[in-house]
Amino acid sequence: MSETEYVVLVDDDGHPIGTAPKSSVHGTDTALHLAFSCHIVNSVGQVLVSRRALSKKTWPGVWTNSFCGHPQPDEAIVDAVHRRAAFELGMTIDDVELALPDFRYRAIDASGIVEYEICPVYTAFTTVDPQPHPDEVVDTRWVDPLDLASSIIATPWAFSPWLVLQAEQLPLLAHQIDSLRAP
Repeated sequence: MSETEYVVLVDDDGHPIGTAPKSSVHGTDTALHLAFSCHIVNSVGQVLVSRRALSKKTWPGVWTNSFCGHPQPDEAIVDAVHRRAAFELGMTIDDVELALPDFRYRAIDASGIVEYEICPVYTAFTTVDPQPHPDEVVDTRWVDPLDLASSIIATPWAFSPWLVLQAEQLPLLAHQIDSLRAP
């Protein structure tokens, strides 16, 4: 197996149009590509947030959803979700469900690097605690959804732009955000 990780390039409608090495895709003129995000919930209803490793190319040290990733060419996204949960967080997850099938975003990091992704969002369940990979995640926390929503509203700059956008749409967090913003 090759050590080079590839991403799936997609057209504006989300249809695959090719592949490219992941290392070549994320720059100041990032091509639209396929990714995914996952929010893990535990048995007491807490959601896992992770803090990106300081060595990450984009948004280093920023708090984000449980984990993200890119499916490999010809890999089912659900399989990629399980693969990345094991790699980034050392976790097995269950009940993986598609929550936001049409989520997409474009964001520019302070360094000028662009993220431009069609990024279906999943939720999952686990009964185990994370064992984060230090090259991916520097810290994790199980948090109450209301506390997370409150923090996102108060300090959106402390979170990844995709988490801020997802939180407004994800049923797990959206009603919390709406209730906090209500007059």
